[in-house]
Amino acid sequence: MMKKIRSAPETGLILSMLIFGTIGIFRKYIDLPSGFIAFARGLVGSIFLVLLLTLRKQKRKTIEKKKLLPLFVSGIFLGFNWILLFEAYRYTSVAAATLAYYMAPVIIIFAAAFLFREKLTLQKILCSAAALIGMALVSGIFDAGFSGSKELIGIGFGLAAAVLYASVVLMNKKLGDIPAYEKTILQLASAAVVILPYSLFTENISAASFDLGQIGMLVLVGILHTGIAYALYFGSLEKVSAQNAAILSYIDPISAVLLSAFFLGEAMGTMQIIGAVLVLGASILIDNPIKKRK
Repeated sequence: MMKKIRSAPETGLILSMLIFGTIGIFRKYIDLPSGFIAFARGLVGSIFLVLLLTLRKQKRKTIEKKKLLPLFVSGIFLGFNWILLFEAYRYTSVAAATLAYYMAPVIIIFAAAFLFREKLTLQKILCSAAALIGMALVSGIFDAGFSGSKELIGIGFGLAAAVLYASVVLMNKKLGDIPAYEKTILQLASAAVVILPYSLFTENISAASFDLGQIGMLVLVGILHTGIAYALYFGSLEKVSAQNAAILSYIDPISAVLLSAFFLGEAMGTMQIIGAVLVLGASILIDNPIKKRK
């Protein structure tokens, strides 16, 4: 019988990454402040999951009290992660911000070796290096260049967002077996609570146009790209090693670049194609040990 290449949890993780990768396309058609979109993601996503559990008449499982505070904190980290990433886009190019942000999987891989004693093999180190190089090529950072302190501030925001993203992943692993839906609801609601004051004080929401099309897109992003995607993502994390989850997370930006090129006509050069192959290759090999032939 043919050996399965991917387990069910990894399939869920990959599917969530592919969904996350399409959010940039939808963002192009939502003419609203980024902070408010992030707030809507958390709010609509959490409400959707509550309604889903209610309609399915699924009994809600109780979360241990000692895990509520860490879950709330991880939700806050998730909210600030979104905010910092949006700020990175303000100060520097999308390419530079993306490269800085996707240092997170590298942080996770090496942190997991110390926190969870996950074996750090040579293959995982090489796959991490290949994925990072591939991400650099895809982002176009070598062609972007830097124009001064403003660029460095943007990079700083991107790296800070990466640290928070890594913290969310590691905290979810540390919390252990918590029902995926209940966990996701609490984290998304916490993120929305944090983002709302930021959006109210820093963005001119009153000047935004809230027509039916914009509201429909917000609801879609909240349900598909947040409620469903994060339920798949956090539900898979407890069954997939942090190191493998880190490498597989590169599917998000790679799929975003490929889909943007296809749907939005954004050009992909030779170096970006090579980078995409490197990242996808690394994500495949990370969990499939290369065995020597006898």
